[in-house]
Amino acid sequence: MTDRKAQLAANLAQVEERIASSCAAAGRKREEVTLIVVTKTYPASDVRILHELGVRHVAENRDQDAAPKATACADLSLTWHFVGQLQTNKVRSVTSYADVVQSVDRAKLVTALSAAAVRGERELGCLVQVALDAESGERGERGGVAPDGVEELAAVIDAAPGLRLDGLMTVAPLAGEYAGRQRAAFDRLMEISSRLRAGHPAANMVSAGMSGDLEDAVAAGATHVRVGTAVLGVRPRLG
Repeated sequence: MTDRKAQLAANLAQVEERIASSCAAAGRKREEVTLIVVTKTYPASDVRILHELGVRHVAENRDQDAAPKATACADLSLTWHFVGQLQTNKVRSVTSYADVVQSVDRAKLVTALSAAAVRGERELGCLVQVALDAESGERGERGGVAPDGVEELAAVIDAAPGLRLDGLMTVAPLAGEYAGRQRAAFDRLMEISSRLRAGHPAANMVSAGMSGDLEDAVAAGATHVRVGTAVLGVRPRLG
């Protein structure tokens, strides 16, 4: 085993233990939570090692990094998640490899994603990104729609050809009433999810929690956690 593979295996084992312990504490089954490894800034070789170690869900946040990496790993059975803020001029590229876009936060983006998915003869999973730091009608500091805009945007996705409404995503906010209160933030997301599922029962995916707060996300009821640093190590500074 190479040094890098041994390192990633050890890190994955630690994260797995954290998820399993959190599930046990919350009275949940381990299989209720899917680990998505965020591979941004790391090479395709790491993605290959992760696949060897059993990882099947990976995430990226920049198309210019993700597109060549996805091409280099096209022979692997992976589900690719796009989690970054997405500009409409990148949509055609992103829909060529992403299976799920977790950062849908405006109708204009839905229109572009739908057109690209239909053109590529693909069905694309979409999550509404919820900004818990946004006032009504505004977008969040790191993207996302305000809570009172979720239902309307979800309906737009649900009606769009080529798209599948899978659920919700959030990033624990750095400002506002939920700053530093990750568990409260994730509980709020679950409330919004419960309301959404009343009208869209299949939209049951809740993506929340990262390396530092995955326990809070699992305790709240998240179905997917997005973990990068705890698996791959501290990222090199960009630029």
